[in-house]
Amino acid sequence: FAFGMVAQHEQQHDETMLITHQLRRGPQALTAPDPDPVPLFTGPSEVLVPGGPFTMGTSTEPWALDNERPAHRREVPAFYMDTTPVTNAAFQAFIADGGYDTERWWTPEGWAHIRQHSIHAPLYWHRDGKQWLRRRFGVTEVVPPDEPVLHVCWYEADAYARWAGRRLPTEAEWEKAARHDPASGRSTRYPWGDADPAPEHANLGQRHLRPAPAGSYPEGESPLGIRQLIGDVWEWTASDFLPYPGFQAFPYKEYSEVFFGPEYKVLRGGAFAVDQVACRGTFRNWDYPIRRQIFSGFRTARSAGDA
Repeated sequence: FAFGMVAQHEQQHDETMLITHQLRRGPQALTAPDPDPVPLFTGPSEVLVPGGPFTMGTSTEPWALDNERPAHRREVPAFYMDTTPVTNAAFQAFIADGGYDTERWWTPEGWAHIRQHSIHAPLYWHRDGKQWLRRRFGVTEVVPPDEPVLHVCWYEADAYARWAGRRLPTEAEWEKAARHDPASGRSTRYPWGDADPAPEHANLGQRHLRPAPAGSYPEGESPLGIRQLIGDVWEWTASDFLPYPGFQAFPYKEYSEVFFGPEYKVLRGGAFAVDQVACRGTFRNWDYPIRRQIFSGFRTARSAGDA
């Protein structure tokens, strides 16, 4: 466990260094091949996740951190979840419809934040005539419409979901969608099963310096057909970062326990910058709802009873 914790800690620092590369201004300093092109995704926009109990968290994953433990049963009502993360094109529709200028889509805290900081688009985006451009690791490029939207804070994700008539999934909903196998009733390590991630499953490990197009990695989809739950972008959830029932701090309180509370929102799934040793179906990331420099995106959900 000590070796695993050190490995995860070092890889998290590696992700932070990549965030710093994106923050810096100046010429391009990093290169990597782009993800393989894929046909435009034409599958269903959402998938029904049946209601019922599932096993959340873990008591057996050898490198799991204290906040992922212990395994416990969680009842989750039926809900619909986006098949893929929300794309740049979809988020541009929110912007074009005045999403950043319409107070009713925002929480009071979120509205105050975007007004105070004059936020009108995802971080690193700017408008050039009729098109949106972005800065990515020193290169300015047209925002690719079919990639998952990136560098949005929790407030932006939540506002988009309200505008779309939907909501962010809870952490329990996200994990059930990512781990629960309805055929066997088991919770697997990853959406595709228990095998460690391979290149055909997910965009991880900084092999690419961008998300893959929405709908990529069919071999990594969940049993219900939900794609890209692991890799590409961290996904904001609706949930505060809180301990599981029976939580015990290990190896010290300052690792997780001091962060529990409503100040932090949970992100799930990892991103293209994340190494596989620091990414699994139970792994929990957390950050302030204002944070945008992280490699964060989202997908939306709705309750099964909603119209």
